[in-house]
Amino acid sequence: MEPKEALTSIGKAAEKAGVSRESLQYYLMVGLLEPTEVTASGRRLFSDKAIERIKLIKRLNKSGYPLRAIRELFMEGRGV
Repeated sequence: MEPKEALTSIGKAAEKAGVSRESLQYYLMVGLLEPTEVTASGRRLFSDKAIERIKLIKRLNKSGYPLRAIRELFMEGRGV
């Protein structure tokens, strides 16, 4: 049996990705990202892969892409 991947809380995920907790919550709200897991009590948890996606969103946004365009890019990639 494979060991379960360690998941990170929203605050720690934001810290690791270099964004504010509020920015991360906004990314979730507008559909740029989904938590890796949601606990029974409603805590949102994130994997390392999700944290890398947050970093990518931040880099793209900082380089001039609006969040709407980033979301569209990600949605196009889902079909692949």
